[in-house]
Amino acid sequence: MSHVGVPRGTVRKRRSLALLTAGVLTIPALAGCSSDSEETSRAVPQDIAPAARDRVADGSTVNWAVDAMPTTLNAFQADADSATTKITGALLPTLFPMDAAGHPKLNPDYLESAKIIEREPKQVVLYKLNQQAVWSDGREIGAPDFVAQWRALSGKDSAFWTARNAGYERIEKIERGSDDLQVRVTFAKPYADWRSLFSPLYPKEITGSPDTFNDGARTALKNTAGPFQLKGVDKAKGTVTLVRSPRWWGEKAKLDSLVFRVVAPKDRTKALADGTVHVTDIDAATADRIALALRDGSGGQPLTHGPGADLTPAAALRSWALAHGSDEKQAEIAQAAREANRKAVVAYGAEQKALRGYAVRKSLEPAYTQLALNGESGPLADDRVRRAVARALDRQELAETVLKPLGLPAKPLGSHLALAGQPGYKDGSGALGDQNTKEAQALLADAGWTQGGAAEKPKDTKAGSEAEKKDAEKKEGEEKKEGAEKAGTTEKAEKSEKAGKADADEKKTDKTEAEEEAEKKKAEEKADKDADEDAEKADRAAAGSDESAASRAEGLYIVGQDDKPGAGPARSAATHVLAPSRDAAAQSIALLRQAGAVSGDSAAAKVTAQDKQPGGAAGAYAPVGTAAPAPASVKGPLGKDGKTLTLRFVLPSGPGSQSLRGVGDRIAAMLEKIGIGTEITKVPDESYFKDHIASGDYDLALYSWPATAYPATDGRPIYAKPEPATDGSLLVEQNYTRVGTDHIDQLFDQAVAELDEKASRELMKQADARIWAAAGSIPLFQRPQLVAVDKKLSNVGAFGFAAPRYQDIGFTDRQAAGSPADRKK
Repeated sequence: MSHVGVPRGTVRKRRSLALLTAGVLTIPALAGCSSDSEETSRAVPQDIAPAARDRVADGSTVNWAVDAMPTTLNAFQADADSATTKITGALLPTLFPMDAAGHPKLNPDYLESAKIIEREPKQVVLYKLNQQAVWSDGREIGAPDFVAQWRALSGKDSAFWTARNAGYERIEKIERGSDDLQVRVTFAKPYADWRSLFSPLYPKEITGSPDTFNDGARTALKNTAGPFQLKGVDKAKGTVTLVRSPRWWGEKAKLDSLVFRVVAPKDRTKALADGTVHVTDIDAATADRIALALRDGSGGQPLTHGPGADLTPAAALRSWALAHGSDEKQAEIAQAAREANRKAVVAYGAEQKALRGYAVRKSLEPAYTQLALNGESGPLADDRVRRAVARALDRQELAETVLKPLGLPAKPLGSHLALAGQPGYKDGSGALGDQNTKEAQALLADAGWTQGGAAEKPKDTKAGSEAEKKDAEKKEGEEKKEGAEKAGTTEKAEKSEKAGKADADEKKTDKTEAEEEAEKKKAEEKADKDADEDAEKADRAAAGSDESAASRAEGLYIVGQDDKPGAGPARSAATHVLAPSRDAAAQSIALLRQAGAVSGDSAAAKVTAQDKQPGGAAGAYAPVGTAAPAPASVKGPLGKDGKTLTLRFVLPSGPGSQSLRGVGDRIAAMLEKIGIGTEITKVPDESYFKDHIASGDYDLALYSWPATAYPATDGRPIYAKPEPATDGSLLVEQNYTRVGTDHIDQLFDQAVAELDEKASRELMKQADARIWAAAGSIPLFQRPQLVAVDKKLSNVGAFGFAAPRYQDIGFTDRQAAGSPADRKK
C-alpha cells in the first residue's frame, strides 16, 4: 500500500516530517456532535489471524516488505521513518505500547509497575523494572540508561541531533530508587503524558554521547533488548535481518529470523507471487487481484480478467486474420503481438495461482486523512472562505468512496486528536457544522466573492472603508464636473475679453470692419464649443466613478451601497444604514455557544436573548461592501476585484496514490457546486510533502497524520499558532496549514500539565472543537489498512492501533515453517 500523503516516522517521535502519505466561526447547528461527554465508539478490530502460541511452529524466516531502507535506526532523529519504527519495535524496549483500543498499556516484559507517587510539590514517577530485563550484552536495564536518554533528548545540549524534546525538557532529575531496579523521575513542571517517555529506550552506550547518538545508531545497534537482535544491514540487497535473541527473557520468538526487505509498491504483486515476501502493505488494486485469485480457486486459468480479457470476438478474429494474411509485414507484427499477449496471459495466470496462497488482512490504519487548507495567504486567509470549503464537503460520501468498496466501516472522522475507539474520542465536527451548500454560498458572498466579481475592477483597499472610498470617488467626480463647468465659463469670458481687446486695437490695424466682426464671431463660437466639450467630459468622469450605478446596471446588488434598482434615491454616506447579512450574522453569533457546547465549555456556550433574535446580535452586521447572500445555484466560479475564486489543489502523482487522487477529484466537484474553482496540480510522490506541503506551496492538499495516545504532546506542534521569526519567515512547527489561535495553544498547554486524566481529555475536546472552528484542517476518514499475508502465518497482518508482538509471529504448522521455496512445492 502506498503511504504517500502521511507524514511518517514513529508516532511517539514527531508525528511528522517525512512522507508516509493540517477567526470567528459561523455555525448554524450542532448537527453531528454527541451530547455525551465521551462517545462510546469502538475501534475497528485488528485482523491478524490470531493463534495461541502453542499452535505456532518454531523456526523459519518471514520476509516483511518495507518501502525503503531505513536511513537511521535512531527513532529520535528527524529522518527516522516507518521502517525505523518496525525494526526498533522488535529490538528495543517500548514501555507503554498502544493496545487494540489505542490506549497506552504497561509492558510487563520491561516494567513491573510505573506510576505517579508524588504530585506536590513536584510530580514524581517511579518505574519498577522487570528483574530479568537486560541488554543483549548481559547488563541490566537501569537508571543510567534513563539518565543518558534524558540528557540526550532534553534539548539542553545542541550537540545531540534530536528531532524533538517534548516531555524530556520538563524533567528535573532522574535518580536510582531504593534499589537498582527502581528509577525515580522528578519533573520540574507537571507532565500528563509521562507514559510517552523512554519509548523506545536506547542503551546508554548509544545515548551517552553526541557522537554515538548522532552516528552510532544510524546503521547498527550493537546492544538491544527485545525478542530479536540485529544481525546485519545489507544495503545492496535492500535487507535488514533480525535473528532470535538468546538473551531475551520473555516468551521466546517463534521465528528464527525476521527479514525486512525493500520492495517498491508497484512490485509487490510480483513479489508475493514469487514468494519473496510473506507480509506486505498493499493497495486496493493488489487486494482485488488476490480476491479474484481466491474466487477463481482451482478452476484453471482466469478468463474474465487480466490480459486479453477485454478482447472482443471481432477483435480476436481480426487479429487472427492479420496474423495469417498475405501481407507478410502485417502478419509478422500481428503474430508478435499475439505471442506477447499469450505470454502475458500465461504469466498472469501463474501469478493468480500463486496469489491464492495469500489472504488480505483488513482494518483501519492508526492514521487519518485530512483536507488541509493553507491559511497563510490568498483566498483561504479569510476564515469565511475556509469554512465555506468545509461546509461544501460531503464527508460521508468521501469516506464511502474509499472505505465502502473495501468492506470497511465508512464513517467520517469527528476528531483531530483521537480516532474512533480511542479513549477521549468525541465527534467535534458540530463546531463547524454539517455539509450545507446554501450556507457555504452565503459565507462566500459574505466574504465578497460574487458572480460578477470576476468582471469588477480591482478596488483599492489600502486605507479607509469601502463606503468612504465610494463617496470619495463620487465626490471627486462631482468636483471634476463642477470644475469643468467653471472652466468652460471662465474660458468663454476669456475669449470675450480677447475679442474686446481686438476691438480696442482695430485702430492700430488696417483690417476692415467686416473682417473684425468675423473674427469676433469665430472666437465666441470656439469658446462655446470648448466649454460644452469640457462639461461633457466632466459628466462622463462623474458617471464612470459612480460604481454603484455601474453595479446596478449589471444587476449586482451589494449590501451597504446604494439601494436596489427602483428602490428610490441612494442614502448619503452620512446617513447610510447597514443591512445585516442574515446568514453571516446568525452564524457568527453561534460561534462560542456551539463550540462551547461541543467541547463542554459551559461559559462559552452561554447566549443572550438578544443573540437569538432574527437577524443576529448587535454589531454582527455585514460591513459596508459585503456581498449579499449568494443564490441557491451557482454557475461558474465566483470572483472578487476582477479575480476568479480558484484554489490550487496539489496531489501526488505516484501509482499508489490513485485513491487519494480520486478523493481530490470528488472534492473539486463539490467545491465547483458553490462556485470555487480548483486547479489540480499533480506532483511526484518524493517531492509532494517536502516541496509543497511543508513549504506551503499549495492552497488545498490531502495528507494524513498518524494516531497518538498522547494528543496533548503530539497534537500541539501540528495545530500551534504559527509565529513570525526574526528574519520575517513564519515558524510553523508542524502546522502546515498555517492556521492557529492563542486559545488553542492555551488549551494544549493546560492539558499537557493536567495530571487528572479525565480533565486532560476534556481540555483536548475543547481544543478539538476550536480546531474545527478554525477550519484549517478537515478530517475526512481513517485510512484503510490492507496487508497481504501468507495464509499459513498467524499473529501478523492489519494490526490497527496495537503494536505487533513480534515474538508471537509464525507459521501454524511445521510444514509451513519451511522455506518459501519449500512451501511452493
